[in-house]
Amino acid sequence: MNEGILLGAYVFVLAILLGLEVIGRVPSTLHTPLMSGTNAIHGIVLLGGIIVAGTADTLLLHILGFLAVFLGAGNVFGGFVVTDRMLEMFKKKPVEKR
Repeated sequence: MNEGILLGAYVFVLAILLGLEVIGRVPSTLHTPLMSGTNAIHGIVLLGGIIVAGTADTLLLHILGFLAVFLGAGNVFGGFVVTDRMLEMFKKKPVEKR
């Protein structure tokens, strides 16, 4: 097996474990800012997918670019939906007057 692929897989697994550990310890009041930050990251993924799809020479690159754009857009949209729902939790409910 190629050393580069093995090193990349090792870093990928470590990033997953580190991410799970960090996210698991975030208090609930910080989830909304965290989601906003990940929306910005997914926006960069979306931009990268658009660039790959636009400069693709082969069918494989076209497919990968399309998948990157599709999944990145889904993540951005889903992140904004989750952030909006979280922000709704902090709004005060109207008081009924009797």
